[in-house]
Formats: sequence, structure tokens, C-alpha cells
Amino acid sequence: MYRFLLTPRWWGINVFVLLAIPFCLFMGSWQLGRFEERMDNHRSAGEQAETAKHEAARPLDELLPVDKETSGRQTTATGQYGRQLLVPGRKLGDRSGYYVLTLLRTDDGRALPVVRGWLPGDADAAKAPAAPRGEVTVTGALQASETPGSNGVSTSGGLPEGQTGAISAASLVNLVPYDVYDAWITLTKGDAGMKAVPPAAPQDTGLNLKAFQNLGYTGEWFVFAGFVVFMWFRLLRREVEFVRDAELGLVDGEEAAPESERTRETAASQAE
Repeated sequence: MYRFLLTPRWWGINVFVLLAIPFCLFMGSWQLGRFEERMDNHRSAGEQAETAKHEAARPLDELLPVDKETSGRQTTATGQYGRQLLVPGRKLGDRSGYYVLTLLRTDDGRALPVVRGWLPGDADAAKAPAAPRGEVTVTGALQASETPGSNGVSTSGGLPEGQTGAISAASLVNLVPYDVYDAWITLTKGDAGMKAVPPAAPQDTGLNLKAFQNLGYTGEWFVFAGFVVFMWFRLLRREVEFVRDAELGLVDGEEAAPESERTRETAASQAE
């Protein structure tokens, strides 16, 4: 009854099934591993942020360049405040407002972007407190340069004079006549009555859309594996039924073959 399994057509079907199932399981396991990796990174980032709150601040040069290990660490820098910019469209909790960003000129001539605090409402230079004069020492959480389009950073251009959409060296270097650190800090305590901006988690360490996409792809690949098995059994059952009917004389052998062929084509079209 099962001799049809040795025909060239069924050899092709069986080989496809034997290759498709392991491939689907492998891809599903890989996507699941990516999701678990993001979960671990999210957990580690939370623990690191909590630990950083109680650590002593370290000099800026000791923590550069910024990576997942140094992001959020407390750092200190000394210099004189220079140009001040506003970063509109930033939320604190459920309220919309803007950051007050001031560039700190250090002894080596470069400037460190310092977020001195957050104010509610639309960005207004007249409401932003002026930076202290003279030499100051600041302490805050180290952050990596932002990338437009990530973590809520605006991608819109054409901002008014004195505003910037992203806190990044690539954006700021076009606004000031000196070099800028490829990093920035947010003060531990807001300056001049402004609210302090909490440090953000490093990129690709949160439970963002990518993480849940990995989880969704995991389910899809496992469903594909089950679908392949389902279709194989369905084709097998149909073939067995036609062979049995032919042996019982319910249909002629020559009629069973075309009918079987039509059934396979129908099942294949349903699979597509």
C-alpha cells in the first residue's frame, strides 16, 4: 500500500520535509535565543543603572569611549560653560517639555554636552536658566551620543536657531566652532531649579519592538515546522485513501492516479 512512497515524486516530498523541519526549528531557536539575549541585556542594564547610582564619580577620560559597560556610570568633568542649546520634544514622565543643554569647555579644548535639566512646555530660550559663570565641576551620568529615530529622538530638521534635535557630536559639531566629545552627561541634580533628566538605558538593551519581533518570529518558525508536518500527513492520507479505493475496485487504477495528482495540486495550492 505504501509503495508510492518510493516513487520519485514522494522522494522529493520526503526530502523537502526532512530538510524543512530542522531548518524551521533552527531558525525558531535562533530567534528565541535573540529574544532571551535582549531580556538578559535589559535585566543587566537595570542592575547596572541601580549600581551606578551608588558609585563614586570617575573622571570622564577613564570612561570613554561610551559602551554598554560605561553608559550610565557617574562621571565628573571640569571646565567653563559655553553655548547653550535647547532640545525640544522631550518627555519626562507623561509631560512634554525640553532639555536645557549647555556645552562645557574643558581644558583640552573640547566641549562636553551637559544636560543641566528639563523644563515643561515648548522650548523657550527666555525661560531657560543661564549657566553659571567661571570654572565649574559637574557630576552626572554618562550617555552615548543619540541617534535620530531611536529612543524617541526626533528626526525632524529645520529647528529654530539655538535648538537641536539630537544630542550627538555629529549634530553639535556643526553648531559650535570647536570639537565636541562623542558623549554627553545628564546632571545628577537639576541645575537652577530644573528637573534632573534620568539616564537612558544603552541602545539595544531594552524590551523594545525588536525584542518582541524576535519573539514573534520564533512563533512563526515553529508554526511553519508544524504546518510542514501537517501537510505531509495530509498528502499521505489522501494518497493512502486512493490506493485503498483502487485495491477495493472502487476506482480504476488509471483513474486513481489522475485523481491523486489533482488532490496533491489542490493541497499544494491551499498551502500557498
